[in-house]
Amino acid sequence: MDDPGVTGNGGRRPDCTEVRPGSRDPRQSHVPVLLQEALRWLAPRPGGRYVDGTVGAGGHARALLEAAGGDVELLAIDRDPEALRLAAERLSPFRDRVRFVHGDYRDLDRILDEAGWVRVDGILLDLGVSSLQLDDPRRGFSYQVDGPLDMRMDPTQPLTAADLVNRASRQELADWIRRYGEERWAGRIADFIVAERQRRPITTTGHLVEVIKAAIPAGARRQGPHPARRTFQALRIVVNRELEGLEEALTRAAHRLAPGGRLVAISFHSLEDRAVKQAFRQLAARGGFRVLTRKPVRPGEEEVARNSRARSARLRALAREAGVGVGEPGKAGEPDGDG
Repeated sequence: MDDPGVTGNGGRRPDCTEVRPGSRDPRQSHVPVLLQEALRWLAPRPGGRYVDGTVGAGGHARALLEAAGGDVELLAIDRDPEALRLAAERLSPFRDRVRFVHGDYRDLDRILDEAGWVRVDGILLDLGVSSLQLDDPRRGFSYQVDGPLDMRMDPTQPLTAADLVNRASRQELADWIRRYGEERWAGRIADFIVAERQRRPITTTGHLVEVIKAAIPAGARRQGPHPARRTFQALRIVVNRELEGLEEALTRAAHRLAPGGRLVAISFHSLEDRAVKQAFRQLAARGGFRVLTRKPVRPGEEEVARNSRARSARLRALAREAGVGVGEPGKAGEPDGDG
């Protein structure tokens, strides 16, 4: 392609992001997690077709393109148009080998069909919220800085975190915070949210943080992570439907692999990792697939020291067995055996 376009949701084309003098280039805040490990388990090669289903600012994607060399092709997907704009800039040296799609990796079958790709040689999914989103107060993901209570990975979708906080029932809030945040004080937090919104709407992250702090007893607040961390995680998961259909999406993605192709998933909390583990185990049990990582791959101390957000990352990898009949084959043969 001569120019990287974005398909889906209006066919917008990613512009280069303007960085004002003295402002922080958002690409600099995006540090790919488990980068070398992801490359090792994907084992990219020249001539292959690969999918980055959560391309973000393009850090993993650029490393994959550089490592594979040759005429490798990449399908770069993301729900966030801003991320796609940054990725298009970062991947501009490879623009003739990359297609950008504004979409959801859970729609991978449709996206691949529209691209005319029957099978692929590798799929990478870096699940969860990105540093780009966390570091922008306007996106409303962070409990560290004040901003609108938004939390949408795709800002074109209508539902925001403020909608949930101000409209959901007390029971819904408690259930979400308990299930997706694994928060001990879920009931009290839901009670305090309902009481506060009756006085005035909760529309900013700072306001919600104060409500959560008031709900959690002082002794509990002094222990463990930030008191709002689990509640923010829960709301973010609900707003973006992060766990909805995850196992099914992984299963469908695996069946688009060519013989010898690999699926690598990086998760950041136990609920995601559990879904990845379960999907991979079931695929291997049914035959035709092999789990490459008996235990999740974790970042080393050096990486965590450079990037504290890598601390909770877990990588799992799956391979489609070579020689399995899957209809029209992809481009790759058996990858190097490092599993």
